[in-house]
Amino acid sequence: MKAKFLIIFCLAANVIIAQTSIAANKTNNTYHSSKTSTETPVEVKSNGYDFEVTDTGVNSKYSEFGSGFFRDKLIMVSSKKMGGLGKIDPNTQEGYKNIFCLDVANSGKLSAPLLFSRILNTNGSEGQLSFTPDQKTVYYTRSSKSNSLEYKLYRATLQENSHGNWIKNELVNINSDGASIETPYLSKDGNKLYFASNMKGAIGGYDIFVSEINEDGTLSAPKNLGHSINSTSDEKYPSLSVDGKQLFFSSKGHNENLGGYDVFMSKIKNDDSYKAPRNLGNTLNTSHDEVAFFFATENQGYVSSNKPQGKGGYDIYSAINREVIQVLDGTIQDLETKIKLPNTLVILLDEDNNEIDRQKTDEDGVFTFDHITPLEKYTVRTEKDGFENGSFEFLADKGHETVYTKDFNLKTTAPVIEEVNDKLQIVLENIYFDYGKYSIKEESTISLTKIVKVLNDNPEMKLNINAHTDIRGNNAYNYKLSNKRAASALKYLSNSGIDKDRLVSKGFGETEPLIDCTSKSCSDGDHQTNRRIEFVIVD
Repeated sequence: MKAKFLIIFCLAANVIIAQTSIAANKTNNTYHSSKTSTETPVEVKSNGYDFEVTDTGVNSKYSEFGSGFFRDKLIMVSSKKMGGLGKIDPNTQEGYKNIFCLDVANSGKLSAPLLFSRILNTNGSEGQLSFTPDQKTVYYTRSSKSNSLEYKLYRATLQENSHGNWIKNELVNINSDGASIETPYLSKDGNKLYFASNMKGAIGGYDIFVSEINEDGTLSAPKNLGHSINSTSDEKYPSLSVDGKQLFFSSKGHNENLGGYDVFMSKIKNDDSYKAPRNLGNTLNTSHDEVAFFFATENQGYVSSNKPQGKGGYDIYSAINREVIQVLDGTIQDLETKIKLPNTLVILLDEDNNEIDRQKTDEDGVFTFDHITPLEKYTVRTEKDGFENGSFEFLADKGHETVYTKDFNLKTTAPVIEEVNDKLQIVLENIYFDYGKYSIKEESTISLTKIVKVLNDNPEMKLNINAHTDIRGNNAYNYKLSNKRAASALKYLSNSGIDKDRLVSKGFGETEPLIDCTSKSCSDGDHQTNRRIEFVIVD
């Protein structure tokens, strides 16, 4: 009855981290730091991360590793001996590993561990495990006593309406003689299983592989994640971010390594390939081994380490990543005149061309993006009437909190001569005025300069400059205002060297709108469309 009581307790979820993801899996199968005295430490800074790493309150003189969640309980693999008859693994000099479960307090502290399952815990050494999204199937690893360093991958099903009765325990089809399969981790949709193995096809000792989950629970042929992830050294402990867009793993290789196993992150691209991995930095990694890292929420997770400050071989630590705030601000301006360009649409895209944010520049042509991730590449795109669409690459090349300031220059488009409403016109972007005013905004002098060029290129051409207002304000006021605006445009052209005899200005007030705002409610954009100047070519 005692064993059954422990199983019931582990299945009775009663807490914890809000919105935790279901499976995460990792563990190390050796218990000694892999750093040797001949290795030269590499300087790795925070790399855009700011982890607060604290003890979870569960660690003992034995080794403990986190292995994800089941029904909101933390699953732990530990070498602590169970009772006086607990045997010592000669390969690790600790007890054979068993699976435990723990409640998690709001503070992140863990409760006293209880055995997870009398069925999954055996006389061998248990490894990591990972649950399907419905938590009805588990993939787990186990070694034999005869070789505690070689693990095989199993699958089991939770019997319906049982208190932890895992049935149909069977070896998964991808096992092979002489190869160890370790640290399984199921994707959030339950369609892929990531794991580490030294099976045929590995680049180094242990590589990370992935298999598709077939409908019957079997696995497709393992696929090595390739040189982007795997090195000639060992890679283990795969896990995914909460949104499934980042792969985390521990590695002894790659250029940036503080020593032993360090935790790395690689972004998963839209085509399921992987970006070059980034070390999670010195606020998480040390010169010792950091393994079994996984996020429970977007910023809070767990990591196991054998650093000397701990209590046992490996200890479980809470790891909270405090966001490193980075900002990109700048000014959009005309390439030739450096005039600031308000109302320019600015779009921020990540390296996979996913839109992160968009906004319009203010009256001073300024934009600000505060969703910048350190050490990532971005594209800034711009759209503004009268200017060529811009596309600018930007690299957030700092790992600490900072503000990047970048100015982007736009090239104007040439005006077009075409017939509009039975009138031959020089067509270009709108000429802007403040509401109720007739002084030309500085940005519109760029547009009027285009008209000057057309007239200089066509010395016989004459223009009627026709100004129109929106319907706001009374008729007489709008008529007078439109005449003043037309006259302002004529004055600019004349001051730019165009003979006044070639120009006639006239205001039409609100009498010739492009959008009918008398019979329907119009937006500010509709009123802006009606508030315009037309440059009509005189025969």
